[in-house]
Amino acid sequence: MSTSDKLSIKEKIGYALGDGAANIAWRGVATFLFIFYTDVFGLSPVTVGVLMLVARFSDGISDVLMGIIGDRTTSKYGKFRPWILWTAIPLAVILSLLFTSPDLGETGKIVYAYVTYIFFTLIYTANNVPYGALMAVMTGDDKERTSLGSYRMVGAFGGGMLVQGALLFLVAYYGNVDPTIAVAPLDDDKFKVVVSAPSDVENVNIKTDDGIANFTWDDTQNVIGDNTPTPGKSFSMQANQEYAFIVEGEQNLTADKLTIIDQKKGYGRAMYLMSVFLALFMFLTFYTTKERIQPPKAQENNLKKDFKDLVTNKPWLVLLAIGLLFNVYNSIKQGIVIIYFTHYLNDQLLGASFLIGLMIVSVLGAMATAPLGKKFGKRNLFIAALLFSGGVNALLFFCGPEDITAIFTIGILSEFAAAILPTLFFAMLGDAADYSEFKNGRRATGLIYSAGSFATKFGGGIAGAIIGMVLGAFQYNGQDVDAIQGAIPGIKMLMSWVPTVITVIAAGFMFLYPLTQKKLDAITLELQKRRLQERTHKQ
Repeated sequence: MSTSDKLSIKEKIGYALGDGAANIAWRGVATFLFIFYTDVFGLSPVTVGVLMLVARFSDGISDVLMGIIGDRTTSKYGKFRPWILWTAIPLAVILSLLFTSPDLGETGKIVYAYVTYIFFTLIYTANNVPYGALMAVMTGDDKERTSLGSYRMVGAFGGGMLVQGALLFLVAYYGNVDPTIAVAPLDDDKFKVVVSAPSDVENVNIKTDDGIANFTWDDTQNVIGDNTPTPGKSFSMQANQEYAFIVEGEQNLTADKLTIIDQKKGYGRAMYLMSVFLALFMFLTFYTTKERIQPPKAQENNLKKDFKDLVTNKPWLVLLAIGLLFNVYNSIKQGIVIIYFTHYLNDQLLGASFLIGLMIVSVLGAMATAPLGKKFGKRNLFIAALLFSGGVNALLFFCGPEDITAIFTIGILSEFAAAILPTLFFAMLGDAADYSEFKNGRRATGLIYSAGSFATKFGGGIAGAIIGMVLGAFQYNGQDVDAIQGAIPGIKMLMSWVPTVITVIAAGFMFLYPLTQKKLDAITLELQKRRLQERTHKQ
């Protein structure tokens, strides 16, 4: 490996911060947007599922266009770095708007959701395709690129840990409605709770901190319809109006053990704060990285040849399918977690702890990828990680609400292997770019890396549609207690064996990947010779 291919720790960390920022956006959306749309914004799960799928139909075009634009960008900062700078603030703004709840009618809400979500995917494309391509032009050594990929995924999981671990606590903090709470004991584990707030709150949620006790409306509230005991209640509050509940199932209940959250304000302000970190991390990535690998000097600007090289690049075609499938797998798992913990385990904040645990082990999985890939080869490691992660994840189907230790253990084991998948994937896209240059004497890095953005976004869209359709089939309604309970079998399916099926299909595709480690070593040596000859000739 030449010294020009060696990257400093500072530059690797700087690059990793960019994926930390991207995952504040992407994992924030993948994990929380579905439940925000259904339980807070008031959209049906089928509407949300269709929205997430429809918005993805433009992704193939937008991702490819961004790859083409990136390859043809000329600036003093390079081809790809400037896009990280230009899109940092727009991406932060549109993320904030996604979790903003304007007062609109049913049609207005749907229109607002479509417009903001589609703009989010487009701005994310303009940021993430160049960011991914930057990885392939920072170094020409495939092993150094795998190391950079490990740093990148540590940053990605760190950003995911930040948003998934902190967001619900921030929602609780910013969603505080300054309530007045009176608790009167009726029996050892039965209490009358009366609450009020100094101002109107359109969507408030009340529950105990640990989610054990069940709530029913007090008879004096004149509740119309079913009043089934549930671990919490969502309702609208009028200023200084008292709301009374009967709370059962928990002893020694006091006012400080009750949580009352304005979910709209909480989600909005929490995501505004996250957006500030997103922009800051993007700026740091821009200022700490450098582009080193350029297309061959003799390469002409020919879009037709770029596409011909792309569609005949077998490693890229296989990776496109693999990337789509494993992103469907990961996105289903992420998208159902909060619903699973909220409505099956009856403890939403425990879901935040679960996500933090997954993020911690994901960092370990990303760090282990480079040495494991060197020992077993990228293709073999990818297949093993898919089958292990999916097989372990399926065991969640047999866990009951009381099996907390088993749920955490299964989730952590599965996630360790799942973290290897994106780490390898983005490094392997760089290998596919090297393969194209080796075979055709041409390099279109941005176009090749557009597969990464497309797979991430379209995979997330398919996952959202699958979640929406399954929950819709079970008549899920996030604002209806009976409908939630009836949908529990569907929630369990989505958390366990439904995503596992995807991993089996993906493993089958991975057997078609042609670049063994021996072949990659030969390609790297040949390209280093060509670049050295080109520099010598230039001198």
